[in-house]
Amino acid sequence: MAMPYLRAVLFVSFLCFSSLTGIAHSHDDHFFVEGQVYCDTCRVQFITRVSEFMSGAKVRLECKDREGGHITYSIDGETDDSGTYHLPVDGNHEDEICEVELMKSSNPECDEIHNNSWANKSSSRISLTHNNGMSSKVRHANPLGFYAKEAHSECPEVFKELGILPNDP
Repeated sequence: MAMPYLRAVLFVSFLCFSSLTGIAHSHDDHFFVEGQVYCDTCRVQFITRVSEFMSGAKVRLECKDREGGHITYSIDGETDDSGTYHLPVDGNHEDEICEVELMKSSNPECDEIHNNSWANKSSSRISLTHNNGMSSKVRHANPLGFYAKEAHSECPEVFKELGILPNDP
């Protein structure tokens, strides 16, 4: 009687192991990239209490191969009423550099893209692979901001509250 019991235990163990390895290798290569676009009303390259999230702003996600920089994947999106975009992504892009970048503002009074080598806020790099320790299919990009043509009148008070001094324009 011990032999059939042992066979049953081994068979059940085999089934459990087989299903676990199947789960481990059955990654669905679909992701969702989410982020927000705001109007940088104080022109400081970060969100303040007077920043405004932008509805209708356009963004683009591009993945490029590391060697030649050729575009391997691209998708455009637009922000909703809360200034949030949701981009569906197909495929695993482990060996690529993927970034979400600002494309077009929905507000003509806040449409300047700031490109600065030390603080490039016009794009946000994102990891689109399962081999990075993240279990969620949703990837959150850093907020991206367009500069307002003129700083908001409350900005000096905001700077005072934050304990920083603004740069002269």
